[in-house]
Amino acid sequence: MSNKTLYIGGAIIAVALIVFGTWWYQATPGKYDTFAQCLGEQEAKFYGAFWCPHCQEQKALFGKSEKLLPYIECSTPNGQEQLQQCIDQGIQGYPTWEFSDGERISGVVSLEALSGKTGCELP
Repeated sequence: MSNKTLYIGGAIIAVALIVFGTWWYQATPGKYDTFAQCLGEQEAKFYGAFWCPHCQEQKALFGKSEKLLPYIECSTPNGQEQLQQCIDQGIQGYPTWEFSDGERISGVVSLEALSGKTGCELP
């Protein structure tokens, strides 16, 4: 075999491994899937903005389970204004968690505190 053939074969195998690894990662449940779903079931809401570093920190606590969070985006796509839904709710900063009893907590909230506030069990 020529070097070119080996190079192309190696590249194909590398791409296949990346695709398979990505699929496998997405197909397996996250550690906090049930917890994140429970937060929504308990009517907790997580208001944030895509550009907010503290919101990213909050999401990172959930790992790949972040996709199941009861997240509400408050920023316009250009990052310059707040969406009407968040204006109507009086959201002043990010992240803001709102709970079924009407209480709000601003800033990054620990998983333990979210569990205590909602009754959702941590894994």
